[in-house]
Amino acid sequence: MSSNAKNVQPTETKNEQLSTLELIRRRKGLLVGIVGLAILIFILENFFSFGSTLFGGGDSSTVGYIGGKKIDRNDFLMKVENQLNQIRQQRQSNDIDDQTRQQVIDFIWQQYVTDLVIKPQYDNVGLTVGDDEIYERVVANPVQSVIQQLSDPKTGQLNPQFAKPDGSIDLAKWKAAVMGLPPEQEPALKSMEDNVKNQRFAEKYAALIRKGLYTTSAEAKEGYKVDNTTLNVSIALKRFDAVSDSTVKVTDEDIQKYYTDHSYEFKNKETTRKIEYIAFNVVASDSDKIRIERDANRVAEQFKGKTAKEDSSFMQNESENGNIVIQDFTKKTMIVRDSSIFTAAPGTVFGPYNEGAYFKVYKLQAIVPVADSGNVRHILLAYQGAERSQATRTRDQAKKTADSLVASLKKGGNFDQMVELFSDDGGKKRPNINFSDTMYKSQLSQILLNVKDTNSWKGHGGNYGWIKAGDPNMAEAFVKGATEHNKGDIIVQESQFGYHIMEVLDLSKTSFTNYRVAQIFKPIVPSDETNQAIFAKANEFGGKNNTAESFDKAAAAQKLAPRLLENIKENSRQFPGLDNAKELVRWVYAANKGDVAIFSFNDKHIVAKLSGIRNRGTLPLEEVKDEVIAKVKIQKKGEMFLAEFKSKGTGKAEDIASKLGLEPKKIEKLMASGHNIEGIGHDDVIMGTAIGTKAGQTSKAIAGDNGVFVVTVNTVDEAPAPKDYKMQQREMDRGLGGRADMEAFNALMELAEIEDHTSKFD
Repeated sequence: MSSNAKNVQPTETKNEQLSTLELIRRRKGLLVGIVGLAILIFILENFFSFGSTLFGGGDSSTVGYIGGKKIDRNDFLMKVENQLNQIRQQRQSNDIDDQTRQQVIDFIWQQYVTDLVIKPQYDNVGLTVGDDEIYERVVANPVQSVIQQLSDPKTGQLNPQFAKPDGSIDLAKWKAAVMGLPPEQEPALKSMEDNVKNQRFAEKYAALIRKGLYTTSAEAKEGYKVDNTTLNVSIALKRFDAVSDSTVKVTDEDIQKYYTDHSYEFKNKETTRKIEYIAFNVVASDSDKIRIERDANRVAEQFKGKTAKEDSSFMQNESENGNIVIQDFTKKTMIVRDSSIFTAAPGTVFGPYNEGAYFKVYKLQAIVPVADSGNVRHILLAYQGAERSQATRTRDQAKKTADSLVASLKKGGNFDQMVELFSDDGGKKRPNINFSDTMYKSQLSQILLNVKDTNSWKGHGGNYGWIKAGDPNMAEAFVKGATEHNKGDIIVQESQFGYHIMEVLDLSKTSFTNYRVAQIFKPIVPSDETNQAIFAKANEFGGKNNTAESFDKAAAAQKLAPRLLENIKENSRQFPGLDNAKELVRWVYAANKGDVAIFSFNDKHIVAKLSGIRNRGTLPLEEVKDEVIAKVKIQKKGEMFLAEFKSKGTGKAEDIASKLGLEPKKIEKLMASGHNIEGIGHDDVIMGTAIGTKAGQTSKAIAGDNGVFVVTVNTVDEAPAPKDYKMQQREMDRGLGGRADMEAFNALMELAEIEDHTSKFD
């Protein structure tokens, strides 16, 4: 996906759009040649395949609000449709799947956020991005996002028309392509420039924020002290859970007062919903399992009669999703539960076995002796579509050539000459290294200079030396070719890189045995009849219990435990156990509290009750009453415990604990920079009190996160102060800089008070 320049900046003139093109053409000495229309189409199509942004429920006339500005529904959907039309043209198809449509909607929305929230900040601080910067990043030294747009989205490889033989970008070809753009294709380049310009603005803005943060020497000194100080403390703590909540009486006046005094605690940053639901899981019935096992037995019987050549087509017809699974196992890794497989003849069938989600049938296809390693050389014949391939030959052409070369080699043909003439493996010749390049000089030159025998370079002459069995760094087919044949064999193996003509030069003296096993999986899944029966059960429950009160009573009576799903956002789509929940979320945001509805998923049907609505802003008391009551009870317990502590007078923590019948906690080497206390848990109040109490002194009684406490600081161990705190300052500056980008972005989003209702139109 990509932004459309006409949509983003509709008032730009033709001259403004072509500013960078004019700059490039003034530098025409840097540009070489003219490219054809095919290259231009490739640029345009791939640009529309990618895209970049700076960052990764009202009325029906709007899709949301950004910074108080209403985003008009018609304008938004027009931009979405324009983008989808571009994709349709690129794919040469009118079909748009749900995922693509959602990606386009998200992309267009982010464009609005960028234009209305992010870009104004650049003007506010006076940031600019010059034409020279854009030229440098788009043409002279393309950034990764540009290279990505010039690459095949499936393979990630740069289009050969822009690439050097090693796959890197050929700047001369790319500059020529830019220079040769016809007028109708210039908006595509302009859009690419806009994306790079936005990226550059974002980089500058982030750098400006980072550079504006500074750790003072006083902060560094205090930070060093906290990081390098440990405390030995004693704590007398009476936990809030020492007294049952049921013993604490709370009045309506208590609740209202706490809510009024602490309304800031109940501010909701974004609208959310909460549901409770009963799940009716769709699982295979006993009759389903009998039916599937009977079918698996049929498969096992028929599998016995198949030849090795027939196995693959039979497996494809009988396995789940047509998967052909053939694996090699040793005695240690064998997955077949019957040990007789190690003495059985090839062609023996085992099973079916019930293995949880499947009935599985296994067939011992072959017993293969495997050398621990093999010494091989090869000729690679790549073809169109093979990994890292720039070959133009087809797969069939490559296979015919491979067979022809093998026949020639078996008659005495010269392998070395054929490597030079036919092999597409770049390793057949020692690489040409530019020793003036700093990176190569530092990382590769010493390695090359230590190779005294030039013929020992890996891949030289097609020779890859000794290949170990199971080597994960080599293509599996290549490894098998090296270790599963006889010395002197010349064979053809196909891998993801093409066809390998391999000669086994030598084999290790040691070997082991692989047992090649073909596997057929029969999933244990419910039948349509079972699914319908379970749906009928869910439908009956939902139909009879379509109010919140009846839902709760029926769940309790039938001992069904409702599951809770909280913090449902308007654009949520996936939840644990509930994939593709778009319709559920739409209902949640259209229903009233207490409404009940039924929804079907792949593996379950659910009856859901909308149990909570939390809109943006300060939540009403009725929505948070349970939370308020819990906090009031803690507050009352704190007041009660504080009175108990004060009644026992003063003294060290151990003495106070003894008077209250508590077990004192003595903690050594408590890190001042920590938040968790052994045996207590997270309690910033205790930590802050301990740090602020001098050695040998005891704090007053204070209500903390976990209960009321006093703390005695027995000793304080501080590390010797350094000569200066520059290193500490640098570390703290890095910490600030690392958080700056995201926190600044989040702050801008919060200030903009964004309301995103795009889910209503996807």
